[in-house]
Amino acid sequence: MLIKSQSGPSLLIAGAALLLFGACGSSSEKEDGASLKLSVLCTVEETWCAAQTAAFQQATGVATTFVRMSSGDAATALRDGKDDPQFSVWWGGSADGYVAAQADGLLEAYVSPNAAAVPTQSKDADGFWTGIYVGALGFCSNTEALDTAGLEAPHSWDDLLDPALLGLVSMAHPASSGTAYTALWTVMTLNDLDEDATFSYFEQLDANIVDYTKSGSAPVQVVADSEAAVGIVFAHDCTAAIAKGATNLQLTFPEQGTGFETGAMAMINGGPDAEAARLWIDWALTAQAQEVGAQAFAFQLPMNPDAKVSELSVDLDSIKLVAYDSAAAGEQRDALSARFEAQFGPKPES
Repeated sequence: MLIKSQSGPSLLIAGAALLLFGACGSSSEKEDGASLKLSVLCTVEETWCAAQTAAFQQATGVATTFVRMSSGDAATALRDGKDDPQFSVWWGGSADGYVAAQADGLLEAYVSPNAAAVPTQSKDADGFWTGIYVGALGFCSNTEALDTAGLEAPHSWDDLLDPALLGLVSMAHPASSGTAYTALWTVMTLNDLDEDATFSYFEQLDANIVDYTKSGSAPVQVVADSEAAVGIVFAHDCTAAIAKGATNLQLTFPEQGTGFETGAMAMINGGPDAEAARLWIDWALTAQAQEVGAQAFAFQLPMNPDAKVSELSVDLDSIKLVAYDSAAAGEQRDALSARFEAQFGPKPES
């Protein structure tokens, strides 16, 4: 597997040390003496959502709840609730979704003092969203299923078009999943942003897709259960499954380049308990907060350069990355997702 411990800070997460959370102060009460509470719209795996909110509550005393949704559903929920927001903060999921949400007026700007070390390309200049982790896209393969089909693990995007993989590739739907949209924009990038060439590729790939899942991590389980041979997923989701005992899985990366996500967070425009939301963002940028993920089998690379990196996290310097433009991806997300739905069917409801 192309996994090894990170020997040095990647260019994507390099920077000076972040301020300690304690330097910003913390309080579980509002200025008027009422108790603070926080509602989090969470777009990572459920176990990480639970661990992260529990750690925040323990660190600050702020009563914290969360609802877990896929990126596409989270954006829809925010749009539908624009006039009466139910969430204070949105946490996790690819930054391109935040760019689209910002354009719709769904986010509120907040520049945390702890965001100083986050690289410029990994945060919005006006503080509408801030990066918290990085994850690369890869191929998660079932070695037994590949042996049965007489195939090697894929090492290029073209390998996924092999007729021998008919009905054996699993991928989420870009309209519901940030993972799948990252794959869509990656192919766009490799095609010099030629939309027709990109959709021509996915038209060929569609013949090999067993079914489009709603969640970006779901193909990992589909592949582990031998219902497909290859899944297009974020590498950390495949790694987590391997760490939990799925020894029939193998992680590889496309040699011509792969995309990556900058996982982000933001305050919700007009959301309740803005004070608690700002407190969450300050805390979530600390090294201690960004080390919670690995404890919940979430092996994304933390943005804070002082955070300990799990030996199971992918070293980004060991793989080829495309020049992934989150801002451009976010600006075109709605249009490209709509075209995908029109050409390959609506996003799954469950």
